[in-house]
Amino acid sequence: AAEISASPAAEVLEGTATTLSCDVPGREGHPEELSYTWYKNSAWLKEGPAHTLLFPAVAAGDAGFYSCQVTNSQGSDTAPAISLSVTYPPRIPTLTLFQETQGGRLVIVRCTVDSHPPATLAIDRDGAVLATSGPQVALSQRLGVTASRNSLRLEIRDAGPRDGGKYGCTASNAHGNASATKVLVTRAAGLLIHPAAEVTEGTAVTLTCVGTGDTAPEPLYTWYRNGRRLQDSSLPTLEFPSIRGDDAGAFQCQVRSGNDSDTSEAVPLRVLHPPRPPVLSSFLQSRGGRLGIVQCSVESDPESNLTLRRGDQVIACTRGCPQATSPRVTVTRSYNSLKVEIRDVVVEDEGVYVCQAENSQGNASATVDFKA
Repeated sequence: AAEISASPAAEVLEGTATTLSCDVPGREGHPEELSYTWYKNSAWLKEGPAHTLLFPAVAAGDAGFYSCQVTNSQGSDTAPAISLSVTYPPRIPTLTLFQETQGGRLVIVRCTVDSHPPATLAIDRDGAVLATSGPQVALSQRLGVTASRNSLRLEIRDAGPRDGGKYGCTASNAHGNASATKVLVTRAAGLLIHPAAEVTEGTAVTLTCVGTGDTAPEPLYTWYRNGRRLQDSSLPTLEFPSIRGDDAGAFQCQVRSGNDSDTSEAVPLRVLHPPRPPVLSSFLQSRGGRLGIVQCSVESDPESNLTLRRGDQVIACTRGCPQATSPRVTVTRSYNSLKVEIRDVVVEDEGVYVCQAENSQGNASATVDFKA
């Protein structure tokens, strides 16, 4: 029966010249020519009279299961597959740093690498090893480590300025090593919103500035909304006993103590509220034909569905109603706004127009008397 042999071995280092031979007993004395078909991972690779498969410098991608089929006029025989394993040193590791923005109190450092055999991974900060995929170094209680094949993840809880610095990941196996570095700039200040970053109008909301000020002497806190200064305080909290829609925005806090200061990332606070009374206007342009315009806009979050009626007749709405029935009517829809243009205005277009705005939080309406 045919069989495959590998030279110098079935496991070789990347770059080694390697030969796979498909041998048939008595091949040397065979009177007729044999044909060899090579397969890699069951997929056809090549065929011809050569009983060898030569790799001048084997690559990692050449690893796999190889088999050969020997054929002559009498029939064919397939050799059992042989596994060719290619070892190689670690490639450059992929190092990612993630800092949670809401509060900024959790840092995740993750390192992954490609190598064979698997590499031992180590994560360090400014040269001091924090975690390894082998036997663990003594860990601080703030650190959590998860290791799997060619992957190492480090979680740093209650992160602060002390955790900033140059992080490195080193991967090593029997054939070599490789490393990567990244700099992490940690914010001393973070911002927490209670009970949530999205609330309904009327909810009591507390924003808390966390960071170095917790332990610094006489810290001063400055609060910002949408980049504009709101207030200074010696307390780390900003309270809204009953929040309103116009309190929404992107909030930041700055902590100052002595000569040190740090500002948190901007954290958005969304306040859901029903529509305010719509702004409804109408006017008539007589230049170049009589054109009537009725426009309705509203302030709400989430977006409102606007419906414009004259009496019982729906003229237009922002979603979920039929297109304008009259060819004289053109409707323009945008966020929380509805505009209706009526060409060649006639007396029948006169009347009281009602605009109703509705969202998940409530509804509101307004009227206007349109004169032709």
